[in-house]
Amino acid sequence: MTESTGELYGTGARKMQDHFDARRLADRLEEVTVTDAFDQPTAAFLTKATYFFLATVSKEGFPDVSYKGGRPGFVRVIDPQTLRFPSYDGNGMYRSLGCIQETGRVAMLFIRQNEKAARIRIHGQAQVLLDSEALSDFDCAEAVVEVKVSRVFPNCPRYVHDLENGNISEFAPGGDAPPPEPDWKSWDVFSDVLPGSSDQ
Repeated sequence: MTESTGELYGTGARKMQDHFDARRLADRLEEVTVTDAFDQPTAAFLTKATYFFLATVSKEGFPDVSYKGGRPGFVRVIDPQTLRFPSYDGNGMYRSLGCIQETGRVAMLFIRQNEKAARIRIHGQAQVLLDSEALSDFDCAEAVVEVKVSRVFPNCPRYVHDLENGNISEFAPGGDAPPPEPDWKSWDVFSDVLPGSSDQ
């Protein structure tokens, strides 16, 4: 269950970072935002979620992604490096659970799509639990997925639309006015590593 998720940035990501002069920014983001455990605010965010997106990968290396939804609390943080969520009755394909059985590799994307937009990404190793004790913790669960987290990090939410109010993000290009700069680009921690900055 401790299989490494590898480097955050592969050779392809590095090539694109270099093309857009973003390697220093990417490294700084990894340094200040990526962790291997949930802090209290992140845990609270996850346990309030009513949905997330789950990415898995088959033994052939082909990715799959699915929507997982439930009532608030259907995602449970067991400890700072472990979470669980139920798998409910579906269409009988069992692609997500099947891929987890084959490789265990998962990525999760949690999004809050309102005026307080937010995104959290999680990488880890998962296993499918079918025992009665695990199933009893979740109403109507066919199976329970346990994820041992190796990487947790937020993403800039500027392109997340406010679906609660029906508003398109002001950062989405093509509107009546040019998109504003996100606040984080003015933070001291990133000012020296932004693309085009003089500190090379």
